[in-house]
Amino acid sequence: MDLNGVHVEVIGLGASGFAAALLAAEKGGEVHVSEAREDEAAAARRDELGDAGVDVELGGHDVERMAGAGVVVASPGIPPDAPVLRALAEKGVRWISEPELAARFLPGSLIAITGTNGKTTATLLVDHLLRSSGIHSVAAGNVGGGLAPTASDVARSGASYDWVVLEMSSFQLGAIDTFRPDIGVVTSLAPDHQDYYGSVEAYYADKARLFENADENSRWVLPFADEEVRRLTGDAPGQRYHFAGVTGTAGGHAFIDDGVLVLNVDGEIEELLELGELPLLGGHNVSNALAAALTARLAGAQPGGIAAGLGSARALPHRLEPVTERGGVLWVNDSKATNVAATRSALLSLDRPVVLLLGGKDKGEDFGELADAMPGRAHTVLAYGAAGPRAATELEAAFTRAPATDAPVRPPRVLLVDDDLEGAVARAARVAEPGDVVLLSPACSSFDRYESYEARGRHFGALVQEVA
Repeated sequence: MDLNGVHVEVIGLGASGFAAALLAAEKGGEVHVSEAREDEAAAARRDELGDAGVDVELGGHDVERMAGAGVVVASPGIPPDAPVLRALAEKGVRWISEPELAARFLPGSLIAITGTNGKTTATLLVDHLLRSSGIHSVAAGNVGGGLAPTASDVARSGASYDWVVLEMSSFQLGAIDTFRPDIGVVTSLAPDHQDYYGSVEAYYADKARLFENADENSRWVLPFADEEVRRLTGDAPGQRYHFAGVTGTAGGHAFIDDGVLVLNVDGEIEELLELGELPLLGGHNVSNALAAALTARLAGAQPGGIAAGLGSARALPHRLEPVTERGGVLWVNDSKATNVAATRSALLSLDRPVVLLLGGKDKGEDFGELADAMPGRAHTVLAYGAAGPRAATELEAAFTRAPATDAPVRPPRVLLVDDDLEGAVARAARVAEPGDVVLLSPACSSFDRYESYEARGRHFGALVQEVA
């Protein structure tokens, strides 16, 4: 893509907008950035971009100016119904996402990983497995917490890589044009972001754009026997490879055989390591490990390097991350679980009795969908924060509706905590018994109180150290 002399408009001055503006300027574009905010952080980024020759407007958006641009890049945090995007759409103006811009300048072959849950773990794990096999790779994209650079940062680096492993959110996929990965991965699929999209169909439609530019050389790594993912891929061209689900025992090209993680890519079983040697906590991370191993193998990694990488993998912050174990009680931070599907997966992954901390900012999902994953696993649910009352009500209603069985399992008690996370942690310390797991897996965003799920997780860790 030749940007020399091209008018480039960037909407939003978050991390991706900032990186896209620098990349476009370095490639010769005449770049203008607009940001609705006027706070200190935005002003600091404006000044830094000014030093790079980028014009920045704070406090609003000049739609007429944007409409005359050759390229418009929209940050993923701007919802599709935002006034600025509605105004551009009415003028027939299309926009692209930051990774779409960056992909045109990325050095090396491309692995793109998306999914409702597990995509950050899979992205960083694929990069780790490739590096463990001596393959020059880099992880980038929608990886939160500063764990990886943006795609534009990689494109600007000037480094050469064999593979760029890129995490893609639905928001970023929703604004692609020519984006086409050499290997595309879907880790999982479940309803999410209903507060942003308004319908699960719209959310899935953006995910499906991963396959939009596929050709016969495309390779796809997908969960085995997942009908929703199968519908998502449709009849997209390319070769499909499948990894087993949470239990790891299903079929496909990556699965568990007699307690061993194995691959079967070319019709020959390749043993990696025993399940007990995988250091990641939770059954869903078995699925993530199988997906990452299969992806790395397709990218040229050898079984020995993959096995070494799996054995040295470590839990990512705020994703089923053990905080401490005191008095026989294990405290686990799963603050990244910001939707019902992620919390359900966490519950199904643990083999000890659970005290669950549930709450935060409501995303419009039905908490009752957690009910069937709780009996026999969670004995207490502590509902807290802005979403706490609705979570408690919907869980109680779901337990009441549960059909009677010959050997009924007692549902957990649901306690509404009239306090925020501090009160929930203090209550958990009183009700937890030796052998229990106290699990912060909120099924909600953090924005009722915290700027991010990372901030919520850090606060949880500090509170645990006080009470445990």
